[in-house]
Amino acid sequence: MSSDYLKKIYYSSKDKINLIGLDYEQLVDSLSFFGEKKYRANQIMSWLYQKNVYDIDCMSNISLSFRQKLKEFFFINLPLVKSMMKSKDGTIKWIIDVGSKQSIESVFIPELDRGTLCVSSQAGCALDCAFCSTGSQGFNRNLKSSEILGQVLLAKSLIGKEKKITNIVFMGMGEPLANYKNILPVTKLLVDDRAFGLSRRKVTISTSGIVPQIKKLSKDCNVALAVSLHSANNSVRDKIVPINKIHPIEELLEACWLYADSTTSRQITFEYVMLDGVNDSKKEAKSLVKLLQNRPAKINLIPFNSFPGTRFRCSEKKVINQFYSELRSAGIIATIRKTRGDDIDAACGQLSGEVNDLISRRLSNRPFRQDRYSSR
Repeated sequence: MSSDYLKKIYYSSKDKINLIGLDYEQLVDSLSFFGEKKYRANQIMSWLYQKNVYDIDCMSNISLSFRQKLKEFFFINLPLVKSMMKSKDGTIKWIIDVGSKQSIESVFIPELDRGTLCVSSQAGCALDCAFCSTGSQGFNRNLKSSEILGQVLLAKSLIGKEKKITNIVFMGMGEPLANYKNILPVTKLLVDDRAFGLSRRKVTISTSGIVPQIKKLSKDCNVALAVSLHSANNSVRDKIVPINKIHPIEELLEACWLYADSTTSRQITFEYVMLDGVNDSKKEAKSLVKLLQNRPAKINLIPFNSFPGTRFRCSEKKVINQFYSELRSAGIIATIRKTRGDDIDAACGQLSGEVNDLISRRLSNRPFRQDRYSSR
């Protein structure tokens, strides 16, 4: 965040900045604009992310004069929860209002040894993956950093002290790397000891395969990466993951191996939704082995979760198990994801929220420009 940017905000638009979602560097830069020292950023981050205090007047170790200055140019605001649903398996889904009649969804999945929060990064999605309910809603806009991190803070306060968020996955609505400028500061805060202090292995960004941003992320904040692969065949993947027409499998995997070289875990998770008669044959399994054998790869097989209007069906359990066995016998690390929250439409691929599709950029019917990924 440059001084020119701050001048534009403070002296032209007169808009205040939400303190939620500013990473350490952004916060230091913002405060230094007013002649404040770096330690002020530490104080504010401690109040927000460790003490869960969202009222500037309650930040008692900050002088009254500085608090007044903060209130003049900054504010603290969390998005509003419209409704909450709880699955019979304990999964919780929140529908969150992000304004202009747009709603997003966040999901908390409790387990004995961990609690995973799935957050959204966009209102809708422009990538239009054929098997995903979010893509069928169209696309409205990128979420702000405050709206993304706000989901974490809301969940943290709503689940109470009995449950704990140990893992955060960017696998909700939207393509995270298409909103790179806003997910990056959030990711930095999640692994920053001054904020949430999560291990990099406990924060996972999922992508359909935006290659330039994968390369950038490896340098900017190398957290765990999950790639929506779903086929080892370009002609099949073109149909179900349209971004493949821009970044085909060979180009995507090259970026993945470079990413793995830069991470502490040195392993990429490849997500593979099991679609009956589409990508679940023995031939597909063998092709997948050929692509990933002796590579830093893990396959997560995901039973397809249905949603209204879809033309797909989930592969039979027997077929999924055969596919899994084919991978395992070749030495590929593979798991079959347990479906959670499907009775409240909170399972993988079912999140839809409420999206007014004002900016639908479907690959199937219009040119798709990569330089628009982070333009809004």
